[in-house]
Amino acid sequence: MKSFLDCVEINPDKKPQSCVIWLHGLGADGHDFEPIVPELRLPPDLAVRFVFPHAPERAVTINFGMKMRAWFDITDTEDIGRVKLDEFGVSVNQVRDLIQREITSGLPAERIVLAGFSQGGAIALHTGLFYEKRLAGILALSTFLPTAETVESKAPSANKTTPIMMAHGQFDPLVPMAKGVAARNLLNRLGYDLEWNDYPMQHAVCPDEIDAVGAWLKDLLARD
Repeated sequence: MKSFLDCVEINPDKKPQSCVIWLHGLGADGHDFEPIVPELRLPPDLAVRFVFPHAPERAVTINFGMKMRAWFDITDTEDIGRVKLDEFGVSVNQVRDLIQREITSGLPAERIVLAGFSQGGAIALHTGLFYEKRLAGILALSTFLPTAETVESKAPSANKTTPIMMAHGQFDPLVPMAKGVAARNLLNRLGYDLEWNDYPMQHAVCPDEIDAVGAWLKDLLARD
C-alpha cells in the first residue's frame, strides 16, 4: 500500500467540490497555514477541502545541519535558487501522489489547486507547471522557480492556461523579490495566465495578501 505524507486536513460540511493542497515553508509544518482557512472567507457552498502536508524532516545545511521539516536542503544563502534537484524531485513526487489521491477519491484534477509558501511555493509552482493534467490553479507565495530553465522546453501544455497567482514581500531578506520577479517574467514571456502582487513586507504574509488570495480562490473555484 502506498504511503502518503502526513497531512492536516480540513473538510467542508458536505462532499468536497474542490481541494487546495497547501505546502508550508522551511522549518514549519502543515499547521502553519491552517489558521488562514477562515481568513480566506470562502463561501461554504464552494465546499473546499484543504490539505496541508508536513514536509519530511531532513538536515538543512544553512541551519548548521539541524534537522527540520524541509522540502529540500538549502546550502547557500547567496544563491537561494540553487537546490539539490534529486531532493526536490522526491518532494515533487510526494505532492503528485497527494494530487492523485484526491483524483482517486473522485475530484477531477481541474478542481485541485496547488499552493505553497517559500520552499513549499517552489514545489507547488514546479509541480503545477509540469503536471500532465490541467489543475484549477497554482498559488505561489514568496518563492522562486529553481527549474526555470526547463519550463519552456519540457513543461507540458496542460497547465499553460491554468490561472497562477504569485505574491512577494518587497523587503524579503530570505527569498529576495528579484527571484520571484524572475519567475514571473519568465512565465509572462511564455504566455502563462499569471497575476502578480507585491506588498511592503518581509518574508511573510499580510492581511491584504490574504484578502487577495481569498478573492482569487473564490473566483477560481466558483467557475464551472
